[in-house]
Amino acid sequence: MGWRGAWCTRLSLGLLLTTAYAQTNQQLIIVNGCGGIPVIQINGRNTVDIEALAKAAKGSLSFNGNQIELTIPQCSSSDSTADVKFSSEFLRGAIEAMSTLREWHTALASAIENGYPVTQEGLSHYQGQAVTNLRLAQASASTNADQKGAHLLENTYQKMKQLTDKYVTMRENMNYVAPEALQNDTQNQSLIACGKALGAMAASGQFTDDGTCH
Repeated sequence: MGWRGAWCTRLSLGLLLTTAYAQTNQQLIIVNGCGGIPVIQINGRNTVDIEALAKAAKGSLSFNGNQIELTIPQCSSSDSTADVKFSSEFLRGAIEAMSTLREWHTALASAIENGYPVTQEGLSHYQGQAVTNLRLAQASASTNADQKGAHLLENTYQKMKQLTDKYVTMRENMNYVAPEALQNDTQNQSLIACGKALGAMAASGQFTDDGTCH
């Protein structure tokens, strides 16, 4: 019945939840997967012992005139975990997207280190595959964590594109590119750091915001 999600705020209860007992056709309500609380029907309405309900939900009661106030603690750690955990479908797509980004980076690095011409035509295949897998991963994002992870993937793609465009432009302008150019390139270092952060997230299956991917 979604008790934890619905009761992560303070609720004011009037006469809907009444402290009443009756030996009628009895059902049990389960709170947070814990022991059952008897549910009694009075005049066709389901009621429970509010003190038992507060105890099961690890909450507290206070009384103010004709109001009974039930206070439930903040959501449990399992709820927080659900908010940062990647869905399995998105995680698979994200891993594929990261794999093609690495292939693209490897192709660029190999061309620079071996003194080959860095051209858009030569790298277009890698970029095209990276775009395809990125869009597939973004389309599979269904949770809050997925959406945040998809945003970082997009940022990583843009970093790789900017790095590639820079060296393609240098080639077109006939500028010399040293074989070790990437080793001293701050853009490249930022991209690598972001890639490591995304790899760690994939390994844990959970989103963790990382400044290197912004």
